[in-house]
Amino acid sequence: MGVRQAGVLDVGCHSVLLASARRAGDAGLEPMVSRKVRLRLNHALAVDGRLREAGMRSVERAVAEAVASDPRLRSGKVFAFATSVIRDAPNRDEVIERVARATGVHLQVLPGEEEARLAYVAARHWEAYRRPHRVPGDLLVLDIGGGTLEIAAGSGDDPRAVLSLPLGARRVTREVLPGGVASSPKELARARRYVRRVLRAVPDLPQAVPGGRVLASSKTFTQLAHLTAALQHTRRAPGVTQLLTATALRDALPVLADLGVADRGKLPGISAHRAEQSLAGAIVAVELMEACGARAATICPWSTREGLLLEALGATAPRHPAQAA
Repeated sequence: MGVRQAGVLDVGCHSVLLASARRAGDAGLEPMVSRKVRLRLNHALAVDGRLREAGMRSVERAVAEAVASDPRLRSGKVFAFATSVIRDAPNRDEVIERVARATGVHLQVLPGEEEARLAYVAARHWEAYRRPHRVPGDLLVLDIGGGTLEIAAGSGDDPRAVLSLPLGARRVTREVLPGGVASSPKELARARRYVRRVLRAVPDLPQAVPGGRVLASSKTFTQLAHLTAALQHTRRAPGVTQLLTATALRDALPVLADLGVADRGKLPGISAHRAEQSLAGAIVAVELMEACGARAATICPWSTREGLLLEALGATAPRHPAQAA
């Protein structure tokens, strides 16, 4: 039996989010976001990915604010973790030590494959909770972060395949699209070939299965879904989940590529603080969906953070009649 309430502190590139949740039924969560502190760690990274002094101080301040709102963080009752911006930094240990010394909170880092597994757990629970009368089938979960891309696939409670690749939107921007800009169609094509090569080099890349479900997590996918819907003049009815198609993504690429970063931040769905990496995110999304044979993906609002909460709460996916037989 899991606990009745759980909490996580998620230290990412753009924000520190303290979230708690209670169980809602067998597979659901009743979220209660306690505090969100904005960060700009993408502007505090050295060329090699090292977090500069200003970035370390901003993380210390943000975690300290979270502690002030929930002292349980110091006792370890709230799971505190850092995503790839800190996990992959050459000075990761220094960052973690400084945060612990300043706030009493020891940040954990999760391997990319574990983030992929947790995203799958969250997506499967979300799918089961919103469609309780459908037997869960094959599931492909795609999650584009800032530093890495996570992929998970399976048909059971745990995935049969998990992958973490160095194709996060922020990383691809830094390595292939400096400043977030493709100066010409040739540069755009070069960036697409780069992502395509990385994906093609992966043996046994999980594929969308006929009759299965493809779920896309992360802010990158969510913002691209908002953008493509606006470009297609499609209105989503309240309570209806968003669908992102590969065709709509391909159509959105030149729109993003033709605009400077400041103007991209004014597009529907694209936030100003993610505008620089939005083109790279769209390129990764297009190439990923094509490589996995996914014509469309349903936007899933749950990912690694919710996976951690669900496991801490001991939530299990509901059993369907066909499974119990």
